Amino acid sequence: MNAEDTGALETFVPLVFRRRGIRRLAVTGKAVHDPTIIEAIGRALHWQHLLDTGAFESGSAIARAEGLHHTTVNELLRLTLLAPDIVERLMAGRQPRLLALIWFLRNPIPVDWQEQRRVIESFE
Repeated sequence: MNAEDTGALETFVPLVFRRRGIRRLAVTGKAVHDPTIIEAIGRALHWQHLLDTGAFESGSAIARAEGLHHTTVNELLRLTLLAPDIVERLMAGRQPRLLALIWFLRNPIPVDWQEQRRVIESFE
């Protein structure tokens, strides 16, 4: 006998179980693009171009024009300091699995590219 024969209704409710402090990710070896990082880098590079060409005089002016808080623009502009190979890696989806945009926003980005590479490697 199936659900239709008994008049019972059946539904599927997806559940996600999380344990605090434990983060398990499947490693498949495939590139996984993080759209938040990609968008943030794109915005930062665009805003830096606007500053370089003189279209805007500061990150605060960009923030006013975009309707954002000035710290948001200035924090994302720090992504323009990343080494080109790191940007390429992030855009290709080859970043360490535990590296997220929030880390870049909450931590200082070293100016030295070798130090940046060491920081990125520490996530692997």
